[in-house]
Amino acid sequence: MTMTRQYPDPWLDRWLDLLKSRAGAKPVLEIGCGFGDDTAVLDGAGLSVIGFDLSAEAVAVTRARVPAARIGQQDVRDPLPAGSVQLGAIVASLSLHYFSWKDTIGIVERIRHALRPGGILLCRLNSTQDTHFGADSAELIEPGYFLVQGEAKRFFDEAAVARLFGEGWNVLGREHRTTDKYHLPKSVWEIVVERVS
Repeated sequence: MTMTRQYPDPWLDRWLDLLKSRAGAKPVLEIGCGFGDDTAVLDGAGLSVIGFDLSAEAVAVTRARVPAARIGQQDVRDPLPAGSVQLGAIVASLSLHYFSWKDTIGIVERIRHALRPGGILLCRLNSTQDTHFGADSAELIEPGYFLVQGEAKRFFDEAAVARLFGEGWNVLGREHRTTDKYHLPKSVWEIVVERVS
């Protein structure tokens, strides 16, 4: 994977106070840290970060950018990193939509179990309106899940988001937004959910 040029994406700024209050003394777990943009924001806000990414290149870049963070290389479908228990906050930006529905449900359930009651997951997911990045693809794998230029991607409508974060979650925020993180506008769901016991 080659590092691509990205544009400023200050999406986390409005959530930092909430993340700090929910994280408490525990680290924030970042799922799919990429090249460390969000890792650097979290670290700069004084939060301790445990993170991981599938890409060895991304992990190396993030480790160099944010040496205080504990960053590893792994698949999100693998067990979460050591120390990922009773957390107050988990962040997953554009990293939970590459999987079958069965795998996606399993991943989100493991995330829920890593949180303490009252802990939050803050995430962004591909929207079905994300036509610049494959939402209009014709290569259907299963409902909402497509092969886009050789890569499997899931796109969520509001009903799918509601199903994913149904039982066991309290939805604190769910907004359809556009980010300029990449070379074209990208449509996403920005979601914050709280684990209920």
